[in-house]
Amino acid sequence: MPYIPATSSLLAGFPPIKGVRWFNVLVLVTTPAAALYGLCCTTLHSWTAAFAAAYYVFSMLGITAGYHRLWSHRSYKASKGLQYFLLLGGTSAAQGSVCWWARSHRSHHRYTDTDFDPYNSSRGLLWTHIGWMVVKTDIHAGKVDVSDLEKDAITRWQHRHYFSLMVVFGFFLPTLVPALLWDDLTGGFCIAACLRLTVAHHSTFCINSIAHYLGEQPYDDRLSPKDHLLSAILTMGEGYHNFHHQFPMDYRNAFLWYQYDPTKWFIALCGWLRLATNLRVFPSNEIEKGALSMKLKFLKEVQDALEWPVAPEKLPVVSWETFQEQSRERTLILVSGFIHDVSAFVDDHPGGPQLLASKSGQDMTSAFFGGVYAHSNAAHNLLAMMRVGILAGGMEVLDGRDVSPGERLHIVDCDTSSSS
Repeated sequence: MPYIPATSSLLAGFPPIKGVRWFNVLVLVTTPAAALYGLCCTTLHSWTAAFAAAYYVFSMLGITAGYHRLWSHRSYKASKGLQYFLLLGGTSAAQGSVCWWARSHRSHHRYTDTDFDPYNSSRGLLWTHIGWMVVKTDIHAGKVDVSDLEKDAITRWQHRHYFSLMVVFGFFLPTLVPALLWDDLTGGFCIAACLRLTVAHHSTFCINSIAHYLGEQPYDDRLSPKDHLLSAILTMGEGYHNFHHQFPMDYRNAFLWYQYDPTKWFIALCGWLRLATNLRVFPSNEIEKGALSMKLKFLKEVQDALEWPVAPEKLPVVSWETFQEQSRERTLILVSGFIHDVSAFVDDHPGGPQLLASKSGQDMTSAFFGGVYAHSNAAHNLLAMMRVGILAGGMEVLDGRDVSPGERLHIVDCDTSSSS
């Protein structure tokens, strides 16, 4: 299926700005600035780089496996130990509490591509990627139910202490570990804390932006979500977004085994270790139905774009005598009851022009179907485009064999106007 780019441009539909969310701007500006300083002005310690990469995975799993699939969509159940691991990982990504994050995300799913969708893709890539978080507008997310998260003791605790936890796990801990273990305080802050946060932020933001812009729509094309390998790589497996929007309760974002989805593999591993249970999957039969419906829709579009033979009911019905008379003026042959004008094809015929020219006015059904040569599907399709009429009476079956109307006298005369 072809790639379907989004119709929205970078700034399309950007709503009027009523103010700026300065705290978010501060975080989103200072962390990449500190990261850039660390990359340009300090020597990168190999242990710091390895720790930053590992801590990045910790942060992203907190978002993808925790905030997203566990708490926003309830696609599986997690033990308390796994919940705290994912909760602190998500907190280290500095993207708000679970309650806040899930409220926005559930609104996005319930009101996708509408004014109640907080990251409505029709407002352009800049809005969906970062704009909705840094400016204030009159647009508000649609109401959704998050009472399950508000009643949960673990998510309620994180929401109440979010800012303190975010400072500790987002900045203090990733800075302290390199500083204490291999004396790299600057690298810990610039690389393990700030560079990791910058990459984690924009990787997650790609779920809202790139995943609604780039790729294919193999399950449904009514809304903007799309599937693409690049999006999956950028988002720890969240890039098969068309599948996800169709089957949001499925713990997998990638349905096919070979598609890149490390978050799915992590959850499956947790299930094997009995840290996760009730891993929910949508029935494969229904998933295949969705894929089939889109394939049929695509094929219908291809079919409609092609030129097809004249429908039999629109062809004139002519008598054997009329067929014989007109076959002396142009090259007409009879195949399976249809009269075909092959005059324009005579010189291109692979068997030579004489083979067709000498058979004008004759029934060539048996020859076409293997008596002389068993013609290909392409030949059948091409011949059908040359139909100009239907022989009155057609073919009769007498004595167990096919004969042409010329061999029997059961010919129905037609009004001459039908052959005009």
